[in-house]
Amino acid sequence: MANISINFCPADGYQFRADEGICIHCGFNRANKVLAQNHNVNNKNPWRKLLWVKQEYPDNHVDSSFLEELQKNANLRTYDYWTVVMESGVISQHISSIVIFIAVFIYLYLDMLSAQNLIVIGTIFTSIGYIFWDLSILKTDPSYEYTRRQTAKGAILFFATLLGLSPILKTLTKDTSSDTIWALTVILFLANMLFHDYGSGNRTNIKFPGSLSTNAAIFASVLLASRLPSNSHVFGLMSFAVEWFALFPIFRRYTKSLSANFNVALTCLLFFLATALFLRISKAIVILYIFGNTFITFCCPFWLIWIQKYKNEIHGPWDEARPKLQHTRSAADE
Repeated sequence: MANISINFCPADGYQFRADEGICIHCGFNRANKVLAQNHNVNNKNPWRKLLWVKQEYPDNHVDSSFLEELQKNANLRTYDYWTVVMESGVISQHISSIVIFIAVFIYLYLDMLSAQNLIVIGTIFTSIGYIFWDLSILKTDPSYEYTRRQTAKGAILFFATLLGLSPILKTLTKDTSSDTIWALTVILFLANMLFHDYGSGNRTNIKFPGSLSTNAAIFASVLLASRLPSNSHVFGLMSFAVEWFALFPIFRRYTKSLSANFNVALTCLLFFLATALFLRISKAIVILYIFGNTFITFCCPFWLIWIQKYKNEIHGPWDEARPKLQHTRSAADE
């Protein structure tokens, strides 16, 4: 320890004479250098977490209050297993939808299903779904009834246009090999599965699914339809594709927002329908589909809950500032 010359009393500021060793006011011993050092340290200003202020501390000083505002896993969410299992149903539903559509195409391609029957079945179920949607949404949005005529006109115009384009779609990929068509179809359906919007949305404002996912599915449907034998087959598959990949996801979201039981029932219905349709095509694909669906529905939620213990997220005042937007109620809201 370096020698320190004490000329003033650290308690009351009394100036010592050369031969004086004890303060005449408080009795401080001038020879007690350790006490003097501690007193000088205690008289320092408290350390502040500011880089632009010159302080009485070395650059590598670590204060005891440096990490007192540290927060670990502040946004950690505790998951319930069966809740996550039910939430994973939206993924199973979408995978089942893709499997069902591929099965319908194979049935048309092998002439196991007529185009007329597919058109009738698709029209009936689309009408039932629209009626259910219309009656449900009318309870929360009375002004919705004025858009029924516009919806009917738009549907008739769209399907009439699709009927006129069927001969063009049939010969669109005439010079392309079937192997290329099958490979592109697989890639597009994988893109549809990866980029699909699996959110539930709001009950009264169900938005359309992501455009990238829907466009990928419709493009894959166009490629498959170009391999069908007649224009009626092309129109039947394309109309079913629009109903299945553009309208049915909206109905699935709306069902999920209504009740969890409806969502579970729809998940089971699509699962059994996909299994039943592919049993006549390939039992190996059915087994693979069952194992994959089981893994996603029951194993992945357990995996998600298990890896939560390895989460180590640190928050503190050194993070970037996040603006807090306060919603102001307007007169219209009130």
